[in-house]
Amino acid sequence: MNIITDERCTEYHHPGHPESPIRVAATIKRLREQNLLNLIWMDPGTVSEQSILRAHSSEHWNRLRESGDFDADTPCLPGIGEHACASAAAAVKAMQLSREGEKPFSLMRPPGHHATRTRAMGFCYLNNMAIATLEALATGSKKVAVFDFDVHHGNGTEAILLNTPGCSFYSVHQHPCYPGTGTRNVGHNCFNFPVPPGTPRSHYLEVLESALKAMIKSKPDLIGVSAGFDAYTNDPLAEGTLLAEDFNWLGLFFGSLKVPVFTVLEGGYSDELPDLIMAYLIGLKTGGG
Repeated sequence: MNIITDERCTEYHHPGHPESPIRVAATIKRLREQNLLNLIWMDPGTVSEQSILRAHSSEHWNRLRESGDFDADTPCLPGIGEHACASAAAAVKAMQLSREGEKPFSLMRPPGHHATRTRAMGFCYLNNMAIATLEALATGSKKVAVFDFDVHHGNGTEAILLNTPGCSFYSVHQHPCYPGTGTRNVGHNCFNFPVPPGTPRSHYLEVLESALKAMIKSKPDLIGVSAGFDAYTNDPLAEGTLLAEDFNWLGLFFGSLKVPVFTVLEGGYSDELPDLIMAYLIGLKTGGG
């Protein structure tokens, strides 16, 4: 199993910000110490400007390399443009590896699914998943599905991929919750499955299963997973009710599919994040046989 990461992504931080370096640093430590999975560690490589500009405006791309905070949640930290590019590169590499028969996991920060075509927001600067999806469509994939199980709606991914031929977007998320979107389906290819705060775990799992079935019915030839682990019951930023075993179940599902699957880390802010990712990866491996 391929883990795509670069420990330099832990070099930036903002005091008190929940999207902190420890998210990736502790997970890398956990994965290096375990002996259940045979992991192949890979660097992100680079991403082309052409790939970025499929998903983002040139104004946003230029703005990312200037100074000045984007919003209260999304500060313009030193080198953030380079870190965002590395995170996007990891998503593209994960996509490419999946088409070679692997089921890779991009373990990078910053996350990406809130970044829109023209705006950085919600801890996200470039939309890693949208960049990888549009790259896939430009390089041979005919039908790409994105499944986002982060507790926050992937508004940026939805906005960028809206009505794009050849792709579909499925999101299970808490509502009401940041960013306040995702209350209904939009366009002909974006399907939302909102759940209220504190939804009983059994019902949350039913909604996830319904969304997964809808995605499979679309018969994609490639699946990108925006994996946010903040629907966990002890996550401090939302009121999800999932347990570690539920992320293992999601990994089992994606691992069992006979189409290429790649996974990109989004949110997850509890101290248990390394164990939640480990549970997902074990499921991904087990599902693949």
